[in-house]
Amino acid sequence: MTVRLNPKMSAEELAGKVDEHVSCICFFGGDPSVQMPHALKTSELSLEEAKKHGRILRICWETNGNMKETFAEKAAELSFHSGGVVKFDLKAWDENIHRALCGVSNKAALQNFSMIGERYFENRSEVPILTASTLLIPGYVDAEEVEKIAEFIASINPKIPYTLLAFYPHFRLNDLPTTSRKQALECRKAAEKHLEKVRIGNVHLLS
Repeated sequence: MTVRLNPKMSAEELAGKVDEHVSCICFFGGDPSVQMPHALKTSELSLEEAKKHGRILRICWETNGNMKETFAEKAAELSFHSGGVVKFDLKAWDENIHRALCGVSNKAALQNFSMIGERYFENRSEVPILTASTLLIPGYVDAEEVEKIAEFIASINPKIPYTLLAFYPHFRLNDLPTTSRKQALECRKAAEKHLEKVRIGNVHLLS
């Protein structure tokens, strides 16, 4: 669908696919940031219908966070009230590294992360509204870079969960190695200096 841009589906049509067997809608890769008006409208319509029938429906997001603040705020609001979560993939702290990896600045992503954390995190601590992850790309994202990201997250709240993900060679970065166990452990140690909840994900990919 993404490549062919077909078939096109309106928010109303997509929300109509959500039946009584669905208890969570999660928007993730391809990143929802490129179609936020559609995703937000779909979420609102789905929640309205679920409420009519007394059903639980959670709205969740996994995103790079590079979107207008008004969109990020609305996404967080929907997740907060529905019991969902917003997960940010914080690619890098250094803006130049972020540009090299993603082609754009990370300023909007960091600002949106701060905004959501400051406005919502403490108000629902039993089930975190906000989490973060970072892909450990060899040669780009090392322990020093991870520690800076962790410091940033901790400045908002040190209880925000943080996951470090192993990298697997793919697409334009298919000439790089997978993340080594040594790199992952060094990065975890660096992050744990500042955050209370740090884990390494997809450990089966570590070399």
